[in-house]
Amino acid sequence: MKLAAIDIGSNAIRLQISTIYDQGPKLLFKKLEYVRFPLRLGHDVFNDNRISDISKAKFKKLMKAYKLLLELYEVDDYMFCATSAMRESENGPELAEEVKNEIGVTINIIDGLLEAEFINRAIASYLGSDTYLHIDVGGGSTELNLFVKGIKIKTRSFKVGSVRVLEHHDSPVMWNDMEKWVKDNVKKEYGKLTAVGTGGNISKIFELAKKKPGQALPIKKVKEIRKMIESQTMDQRIYDLQMNPDRADVIVPATGIYLQVMEWARANSILVPDVGLKDGIMLHLFEKNVTQKKIEFKKGRF
Repeated sequence: MKLAAIDIGSNAIRLQISTIYDQGPKLLFKKLEYVRFPLRLGHDVFNDNRISDISKAKFKKLMKAYKLLLELYEVDDYMFCATSAMRESENGPELAEEVKNEIGVTINIIDGLLEAEFINRAIASYLGSDTYLHIDVGGGSTELNLFVKGIKIKTRSFKVGSVRVLEHHDSPVMWNDMEKWVKDNVKKEYGKLTAVGTGGNISKIFELAKKKPGQALPIKKVKEIRKMIESQTMDQRIYDLQMNPDRADVIVPATGIYLQVMEWARANSILVPDVGLKDGIMLHLFEKNVTQKKIEFKKGRF
């Protein structure tokens, strides 16, 4: 089965196409194609509350290109999901309707809770029965999910993100609200807490730390790497640290969000599984298709 997930974020728009092999209790996702295009919708929306005409034109071209890739790879099912920037823009739904009518692609503008749910699907296999605070920092929002004994007990989305902080559109009220949420919900009786970070910026921090997959990254190391990046010019970040330009300018404010949440939660380390929203969408599509096949089989049998 070939599936595709398109993550329309505030800082970039990602497409991934994978073949899924069902091997009993385990699923194997073999990546066939991955494209990340740096269209920063959040810049428009967080400044003007709407997506500009220039960005709209680029967005439509990109949707056409992604649709062609889906056709060329003969994808069985796919899902386009838009997050913070499009759901906050006053013309986001209008743009989604135009794309549907002109290109034939349906864009699902999802809320923060559904966004968190998709990501939780992707990280579930990395969590044990301990206490975890999952932190997902995007361009426009941060999703927090608290797991106790392997069960998610609390979730919340906050309008604090890397692009929003970079461009000084983050609200002190929202920061205070996020701090209160963490301190109210992360209780001492839950025992030692480990942070779990998802998102391109924390993945880059993990890469620079040269840790092996599955190893926890101490908060001290995260601070050291952030300080090192902060001392670099944009050119040094791009050429020496091998960052995309649209990663080089947001990675410091993004890392600051992870660190602040970890400090509030008294987390000494963070796990960084290499998954994100697109992986959760893939799992959702797989489960949907398997369920549909079972229904069709039963109808044919009975």
